Amino acid sequence: MTDNNNELVQEWYKFSMRDFDSAKYLCNMHPKPLEIICYLSQQSAEKMLKGFLISNDIEAPKIHDLQQLRIMCLDINKNFEELKGICAFLNRFGTQPRYPNEIEVLEIDVERALQGVQKMIEFFTEKGILKNPDDK
Repeated sequence: MTDNNNELVQEWYKFSMRDFDSAKYLCNMHPKPLEIICYLSQQSAEKMLKGFLISNDIEAPKIHDLQQLRIMCLDINKNFEELKGICAFLNRFGTQPRYPNEIEVLEIDVERALQGVQKMIEFFTEKGILKNPDDK
């Protein structure tokens, strides 16, 4: 990976962490914007996966399907099978929450979405993919 590529990868990870931090921050609102929190969680996961692809010299496709992105990552690292359930759950929040009445989001969905992203951060950190998750 070139230095320029490394900088781009780090930008993707920083954007991912900003989305996650924003999602957590919105949990303090009353009422909570459930759809937006889940959407930002999906976006955080998407950016992590795309950052991984870029770190392996693969151009990140302009798609929002976490399962397709995960499968592309799986071709590089079989450990990405561990993220199948998380990606499947978060996938539904990629586009539908942007439109009124497209999807019903519950408080439990918010909890699962945030926990899923946290598990992805731990996965990326444990595997040495994401070196500094707190470095925003």
